[in-house]
Amino acid sequence: MRFLLLTLLVVGITSLSAQDKFVKVKDGGFTIEGKPYHFIGANMWYGCYLGSSKVPGGRERLIRELDFLQKEGITNLRVLGASESSLFPNHFPFTIQTAPAQYDEEVLEGLDFLLAEMGKRNMKAVVYLNNYWNWSGGMGQYLTWSDPDLAASVPFNPERKWEKEMALSTYFYSNEDAQKNFRLYITNLINRKNKFTSTSYKDDPTIMAWQLCNEPRPGMDGEHGESNISPFMQWIDGTAAYIHSLDKNHLVSSGSEGKMGAIQNLAYYEQSHASKHIDYLTLHIWAKNWQWFDAERPAATIERSKRNAVEYLNIHAELATKMNKPLVIEEFGLDRDNKSLKPGSAAKLRDAYFETLFRSMLLQMKAGKTIAGANFWAWGGEGSPMTEIKVENVNAATYVGDPFVEPQGLNSVFAADKRTLKIIRKYNRKFNSLD
Repeated sequence: MRFLLLTLLVVGITSLSAQDKFVKVKDGGFTIEGKPYHFIGANMWYGCYLGSSKVPGGRERLIRELDFLQKEGITNLRVLGASESSLFPNHFPFTIQTAPAQYDEEVLEGLDFLLAEMGKRNMKAVVYLNNYWNWSGGMGQYLTWSDPDLAASVPFNPERKWEKEMALSTYFYSNEDAQKNFRLYITNLINRKNKFTSTSYKDDPTIMAWQLCNEPRPGMDGEHGESNISPFMQWIDGTAAYIHSLDKNHLVSSGSEGKMGAIQNLAYYEQSHASKHIDYLTLHIWAKNWQWFDAERPAATIERSKRNAVEYLNIHAELATKMNKPLVIEEFGLDRDNKSLKPGSAAKLRDAYFETLFRSMLLQMKAGKTIAGANFWAWGGEGSPMTEIKVENVNAATYVGDPFVEPQGLNSVFAADKRTLKIIRKYNRKFNSLD
């Protein structure tokens, strides 16, 4: 009897110890093993591709990249956990999901390898499960599989304006067949057993959070978006609840850009993230995409970009604090000087922009706001960006932080960018000093 009680006590302590290794939310902040957790991390969408046996030399490069990032103190990575085969130009050379419920095991093993190697280095992963944008397949591809009438136009009619192209993705929220296939994928991934660790994903503390989607939106600003607000909010709440029903260990976030991803309506953003199933808030800041920064007139627009970025950050920090939920600024980037795409080339304006954002985050943290971390977009590492994008020429060396729909090197932070990395190290130490 005494032995049985001792055994049960040991098992209980072991279980509690394992639970402590997961990132949790407490009092508006993140904790690991009961201690506060703040971070500056990176986006690395291509991690599972380097980890796949389909990319010769990819695993060797991935190990080098993770070693370098660990040395730099960058131990939180936002990574792609889903891709769907598509006819969209400059799509991926291969994908995780080739057809509804048809999965490429070699690519999934790439994700296994990535998570296993991150776990060895005590890194944390935020894994997004879908994409509003079509560069990885995403919502548009689920629609082509689900609706024959849309299959001719998604992906997409090149004569249609970009905004209307992407507005088609909003049909995804209310398409029952698309939702069924998406949930099948979610179920498969959460219950997957890692080939390299023999740990189920739902039991792996390397994963910090599941993310519903990269930058989900209700549609275009105005009438179109207004008409989709209700199904959009229902989808966020319902999908987050579904994930939590399968996995009690991990956090869930939306992947939203913030107000910009809610047809410029902060109240809609708040309502969609008030769900008890959404554990923390996310925010993306894109100065050039949002017409704050003009790469043709960098000196004339950089100060405006800084002001607008800080204002956008502060508005969401106030809201997150009011909601008592952590906030992660999980995407931001800027062009290099003279629109250069070369690793190590001058990036003085980008560096100044990053420092402004990090300083503002730190001030907000010290003022009691619930900002908890940041992930810059995106890690290019030792990659060699292609000067001419041809997906058939992609290899282990050519993966960088920019998806193949964008100029390669545009927003990448490379290992050669010593000054940028120095700024990241500086503020990572300051963030960590708050723990």
